[in-house]
Amino acid sequence: MVNPMVDDSMKFSRIKPDVFGDAHPKALLKRIQEDGDKLQVLSNQHIVSAEQFEADTILQLFRLASKYESNPQRYSNPLKGKILISAFYEPSTRTRLSFESAWHRLGGDIMSITDRATTGIAKGESLADVGEMFNNYGDCVVLRESNEDSVTEMTSTLRIPIINAGNGTREHPTQAMADLYTIFKWKPELLENNGTKIKIGVIGVPSFMRTVRSLLKLFALFPDIFAEVVLIHDSDEDEIFTPGQREKLEAKGLNLTVSRTLDDILPTLDVVYINAIAWVGDSYEEHGTKFKLDKDSPLKKDAIILHPLARGDELSTDLDETPHNWYFSQARGAVFLRMALLTCMVERTERVLDVV
Repeated sequence: MVNPMVDDSMKFSRIKPDVFGDAHPKALLKRIQEDGDKLQVLSNQHIVSAEQFEADTILQLFRLASKYESNPQRYSNPLKGKILISAFYEPSTRTRLSFESAWHRLGGDIMSITDRATTGIAKGESLADVGEMFNNYGDCVVLRESNEDSVTEMTSTLRIPIINAGNGTREHPTQAMADLYTIFKWKPELLENNGTKIKIGVIGVPSFMRTVRSLLKLFALFPDIFAEVVLIHDSDEDEIFTPGQREKLEAKGLNLTVSRTLDDILPTLDVVYINAIAWVGDSYEEHGTKFKLDKDSPLKKDAIILHPLARGDELSTDLDETPHNWYFSQARGAVFLRMALLTCMVERTERVLDVV
């Protein structure tokens, strides 16, 4: 009998939709040979900057993330008995929930703090002392803090690992890792050293935007896969980079150019990475708001769009149902990337290596 109290608008389907950008990671998995030794370095270090990583370690993390994403049911309890301290003192949806989802999916337990006013910091307690207390309560800390120096201040007393989940305008290393993971899932042949290169446009300002700053640092680990990285901006020329930032990236082989126009260059881009928000203090600033992507933008037929989210008017929802949409896959894949990183940092890698 049909329940008259339930109309069609209340129904939903559990069948997985055919979402654009939901590439199966097995093609990437097959292209990276497992080398667990490259992951061992992560068991005794904090993650503060994307600059800490080497290319081989990044690829091994991507391989482990691919294993998790390919067969998540097989890995249900590698972190059983481990506790994550999730400390987010700045607004967050995707980053906080993806870290906590990653930890739960691996069988661990979580303690969450979402307001510094509920901690001893509100009474003037130093971050060093907070770190000393965290040593007794958890096995790993994930910190988002508008103060750029907080994460490094805590490392002075921490004897458990801490992950920088965004510190002011400085960095957001795990977001950049999720972004690059998405690019390699989209085009795994980039790893075959067969001359395949892509041209990517980054709409953003690396001097202000932590996502862009960290992303460029990871790009510099793989300069041979980029024919060109175009920074599209509407800022003053002397505000795009911090002193020495561009020179350091170019010294590693990254071919960087800048542009003030979008539509003229869009038809040449294989990947478009767009962002408009930079966190400054306890609020945010918008940059490049005149740049917008929608269904009428002159994108290449097979170009993909990435966005760290949350989005504003710069990225129209009318692109959501097109093959250009890889930003939802980007957000989904971040869970598995963070699962891989967390596993390594709390010394549980041996439980998942050699498991297919």
